[in-house]
Amino acid sequence: MRRAVVILSTGLFLLPTTAAFPQESRPHNIILFVPDGLRGRIVSAETAPAMAEVRERGVNFKNSHSMFPTFTTANASAMATGHYLGDTGDFSNTIYAGYPVGPAGGTVTPFLESDPVIRDADEHFGGDYLNEETILKMARAKGFSTAALGKLGPTLIFDHTDKIGSEGSHSIVFDDATGGKNGVPLSDEIRAALTTAGLPLATPARGENSRAGDAKTPGTLVPNTVQQAYFVDVATKVVLPLFKARNKPFVLVFWSRDPDGSQHNNGDSLNAVTPGINGPTSLAGIRNADNNLAALRKAVDDLGLAADTNIIIASDHGFSTISKKSQTSPAAKASYDDTPRDFLPLGFVALDLAKALELPLFDPNNNNAKVADGAHPKAGNALLGADPAKPDLVVATNGGSDLIYLPKRDKKLAARTIEALLEQDYVSGIFVDDKLGRFRGTLEMSQIGLKGKAATPTPSIVVNFRSYAEGCDEPTNCSVEVADTILRQGQGMHGSFGRGDILNFMAAIGPDFKAGYVDPLPVNNADVGMTIAGLLGLRAASNGGLTGRMMSEALANGIVPKSAGGTITSKPAANGLRTVVKYQQVLSQRYFDAAGFPGRTVGLDVESRKEKTAEKSPAVRKQ
Repeated sequence: MRRAVVILSTGLFLLPTTAAFPQESRPHNIILFVPDGLRGRIVSAETAPAMAEVRERGVNFKNSHSMFPTFTTANASAMATGHYLGDTGDFSNTIYAGYPVGPAGGTVTPFLESDPVIRDADEHFGGDYLNEETILKMARAKGFSTAALGKLGPTLIFDHTDKIGSEGSHSIVFDDATGGKNGVPLSDEIRAALTTAGLPLATPARGENSRAGDAKTPGTLVPNTVQQAYFVDVATKVVLPLFKARNKPFVLVFWSRDPDGSQHNNGDSLNAVTPGINGPTSLAGIRNADNNLAALRKAVDDLGLAADTNIIIASDHGFSTISKKSQTSPAAKASYDDTPRDFLPLGFVALDLAKALELPLFDPNNNNAKVADGAHPKAGNALLGADPAKPDLVVATNGGSDLIYLPKRDKKLAARTIEALLEQDYVSGIFVDDKLGRFRGTLEMSQIGLKGKAATPTPSIVVNFRSYAEGCDEPTNCSVEVADTILRQGQGMHGSFGRGDILNFMAAIGPDFKAGYVDPLPVNNADVGMTIAGLLGLRAASNGGLTGRMMSEALANGIVPKSAGGTITSKPAANGLRTVVKYQQVLSQRYFDAAGFPGRTVGLDVESRKEKTAEKSPAVRKQ
């Protein structure tokens, strides 16, 4: 995976921090709006009129892609740095850190949507757990005004190494933790501006929107309106007016928790896959995010900034409805107090592997206690082996895909683990660390951009879960996936390699972008980071080479490179299963549409009928 080199003259100059920006060479402002979990084809004039308007009047990136694993912090790392996950090391929302993370209760499998956890990871991994510079850090160093507002975790990632107590300029950061002991401190200037605007100094809680329910009680029926209204008020009444007064170019990231939060916790479809994430609560979450964008655009207009401001919309990933069904899983045949009969429990991968491998099972989120019979790990994560302090295998549970680590790099154990996974009907595609060798039915992680210069431990095995479509005519709008999560069947999740999760929403409008342009080329979230950096004239000293490309075809007078498509197919396992990756390519840059076992992944159903024909094509690579 190498960056496709597309050179585009933008007339931008690098300036020292203290320099003024001459008007003739001044970069345009950028607002990156991230509607978390927004599906690529759910936007219409009815569901999200503000986003539909940007798509129609500006650039419609109709062929957009999330990074796999399709999780929030993973894709935030790609947007923030322009690098693939093999370089950033943010492989999923929950990873194996390789050390006990204090702010996460001492677990070795921390959840990264936490400011203290991110700071702790930075400290442990040489000051920067991503191992790559972020666009806000680079912009701030060049004298731009910078801010990030919104959802806890991904918001901080955009300038996570900023040391607030040091001298110099700092990014303005507002998230769920603002005003609390774990929040990024606010400057005296911002505190005074909040008071003048009549706004509180602390972010309000999500309230009813945070209610997930349980196996017998439906989750939320309301979007995250109050909390996001606060972030909008901060942006429109404090941050944007301040940036205008400074008279310097600015970069503002607004990360909307909706529709993600409302889709995850929706109470419209308890234990049923329809309507799933197409019920009224999820649609209200989409409209909430759309209203936020409309308010931001109005403020930009009212402040006279529209002519000089680019607005880029990019969701981190798509979304699917959760299924908890399996005919092969031993865990689904057991009984658990919090799980309906014949449903998969939280941590089913760990439970099934412990049984198949005949290894003791310990819970890293419960002081490494042994998991009792008839119980599951507290957060789904697990340590397998005789000694939990030195596990043979670690499962980091995430949702539509899980990460498996083999700290001792035991190739025989890897083979046994893969054999066990291939027997499960909930599995659809397996990717293995290149250093462990090749295994039939699987592909190497390097084939999908997961092997690079990551500072964090690299997973040994990434297991993708089965997905299918049910409930509507557009598969990516009604994707259903098996998910390893505490959430219930009928609620929402993401993380898989199905097209429903991969196809995110992307559009852009502003002085640097074409008007009324439909981009046919594939783009992804790493391209978003690289394009922002290019527009601002920022050049990072990269540690790794897994970078996105500048989306030149979408820019005024930009060149349009050629694209092609193909598949990568593994050798068949003993049971005939093959991991297949369907991709597109621009120059040397690959964009992954979907992957898994044909017939078990949304986006690969057609491939199952055409596999023999496709393998004869020169665009297909067999392993």
